[in-house]
Amino acid sequence: MFIANNWSEYQVIDTSAGEKLERWGEYTLVRPDPQVIWDTPKTEKGWKKMNGHYHRSSKGGGEWEFFDLPQQWSIHYNSPSFEKQLTFNLKPFSFKHTGLFPEQATNWDWFGKLISDEKKKNPDKQIKVLNLFAYTGGATLASAAAGANVTHVDASKGMVNWAKENAESSGLRDMPIRWIVDDCVKFVEREIRRGNHYDAIIMDPPSYGRGPKGEIWKIEEAIHPLVKLCTQLLTDEPLFFLINSYTTGLQPAVLTYMLATELKKYNGHVDSEEVGLPVSSNGLVLPCGASGRWSR
Repeated sequence: MFIANNWSEYQVIDTSAGEKLERWGEYTLVRPDPQVIWDTPKTEKGWKKMNGHYHRSSKGGGEWEFFDLPQQWSIHYNSPSFEKQLTFNLKPFSFKHTGLFPEQATNWDWFGKLISDEKKKNPDKQIKVLNLFAYTGGATLASAAAGANVTHVDASKGMVNWAKENAESSGLRDMPIRWIVDDCVKFVEREIRRGNHYDAIIMDPPSYGRGPKGEIWKIEEAIHPLVKLCTQLLTDEPLFFLINSYTTGLQPAVLTYMLATELKKYNGHVDSEEVGLPVSSNGLVLPCGASGRWSR
């Protein structure tokens, strides 16, 4: 399992009865988690004194209940793979999210080292990274902090603006980052026609979503065609290819199969595992999806 265990300002304190108790900097939140099917005693004091609680509705969706929680606050991440500290501006919004998936830090550490090691070997080389479904920019900031030129693509203008705020807060405003609001598939198709190429590709697709013009995305149907398309954007000696999946039906072995099949001509290595966050109350690990990693 790939475990995000380098956080100092984020922590899963405990899990029980379909919920997780988390510390986000100075604040404690309780949010639903479909993986938490166990009902263990809630002995941690945070269960009775939290700053925010997202209540899931039996009809779907849900709503936040706040107890002394600011509209926005920040947390920081220091990776062992690059020197710059990343800053993320958090704000609870619809469907339980805060604007950050902290389990992805394990991937930031992994590809951050690949980028920084490559830059040490070839200081003058431009390492071009394409980040698709880039959300609020965690992977974009990590790539830029490690020394890459990044193209950040997301269909939501609001998310791209949020990512820009995070870049500004992280001191990365002047780094070579292209901010693109577009449907990811259509952007990839255009980049192929333009003849553009990338040394690395990151994709963090939703299980289900809609593009800016109502395009429907279902990961089980769309992910393999997109991977095939993306291989046409790779340079002759690509550095890495990362796929994240939050869909329980896509096991790590499925990600390995796709990457090994579509990137076989590059003679790289594929490693796919569940992604997890350590739980401080019991030393166990909370599963948070899966990642497929191909590297040269």
